[in-house]
Amino acid sequence: MPRFDYKGRDQGGSAISGYLEANSADSAANQLLNSGVTPIEITENRPRPSLAARYRKWRARRRPGLDDMILFARQLNTLMRSGVPIIRALNGLADNIDNPYLQEVIRDLVVGLESGLDLSGSMARHPQVFSDLFISMVRVGEHSGNLDAALLQLSEYLEREKETRDQIKTAMRYPTFVVVAIAIAIGVINFFVIPTFAGIFAKFDAELPWQTRLLVGMSNFMVQYWYLLAAGLIAAVFAVRGWLKTQKGRLTWDHYKLKLPAVGIILRQALLQRFATAFAVTQRAGVPLIQGLTVVADAVDNAYVEQHIHGMRIGVEQGESLTRTATSSGMFPPLILQMIAVGEETGAVDEMLDNIAVFYGREVDYRLKYLSSALEPILIVILGAMVFVLALGVFLPMWDLMAVARGN
Repeated sequence: MPRFDYKGRDQGGSAISGYLEANSADSAANQLLNSGVTPIEITENRPRPSLAARYRKWRARRRPGLDDMILFARQLNTLMRSGVPIIRALNGLADNIDNPYLQEVIRDLVVGLESGLDLSGSMARHPQVFSDLFISMVRVGEHSGNLDAALLQLSEYLEREKETRDQIKTAMRYPTFVVVAIAIAIGVINFFVIPTFAGIFAKFDAELPWQTRLLVGMSNFMVQYWYLLAAGLIAAVFAVRGWLKTQKGRLTWDHYKLKLPAVGIILRQALLQRFATAFAVTQRAGVPLIQGLTVVADAVDNAYVEQHIHGMRIGVEQGESLTRTATSSGMFPPLILQMIAVGEETGAVDEMLDNIAVFYGREVDYRLKYLSSALEPILIVILGAMVFVLALGVFLPMWDLMAVARGN
């Protein structure tokens, strides 16, 4: 039962305070009036939630990831192939899914089905969980009577997507660790090492070389105005995040990151693999070409590539062939254009797209395996530059001071 703190006056007019348990604030006021106390203020005393309760609340708000969606598609496909009615299958999944957020969404899908909506229409009410590709595939599966096959294709697509993302994260772990280590080393040098040497140099009252004066000046600035640097860094982070949320900012960044050294080519090939896989899935499921291009544009998760795919869709709407629109987009290499042309001529675009996805999947795997080796020269150059600057700025004046001491 909730607990309420109160302030009031008794029958003699004296101020009193305390607490009592009641079902509501009105019930607490009635209890006070019945006991001869006139309430002035009643507030509910809510206990601070425990760490376990806060964790459960966080999990309940956590949106499902790729793992959850793969499991959902796989299990629903199995239940549908077994002949279990859709509402019963969803109720069973809601009881077994580990993610509380997804549990509530699945229960709402059941409510939508019971109110007369189809499954894709119910999913469309939750765009934060089900992507356009997911919804379109389910819609086509419902209309064609092959919902279980559509769910199987979706699960396989999501598994490949997860595998590619995990490979990229694994490959970037070592470079990220090195960059963080370099940043920490720079901080330690500027806050602890250089000030110590600066104190030693000051005792000799000698003229220091410009490299040393530059290092000491930078170190003094960081030590004295670290709070301004921290505030500027935080402001810059929020400004960049806000800029990336704008259409122009996201478009610019998505275009620029495809040109990054060593990493850009991997990101570009991964996007081409994702495009080919998603497009093949839509074509095999019977999604109309124009609708399929719209769905795939949202599935690639890159504003620059998405813009080019929308341009292809406009070209197809105007009556041009898929190969011609793909060529005019300037986004695809000759290999993809040739395979798309062959697919159009033979009526097997989905098979050609599968071949493209397999080819670029292997290319991404190969490049990810050797990404660390490709980045090592860049990291070595950065570390070498740091050592060189430290050698000029710290050790040169020490050698000069030693020479002076020997001369004396």
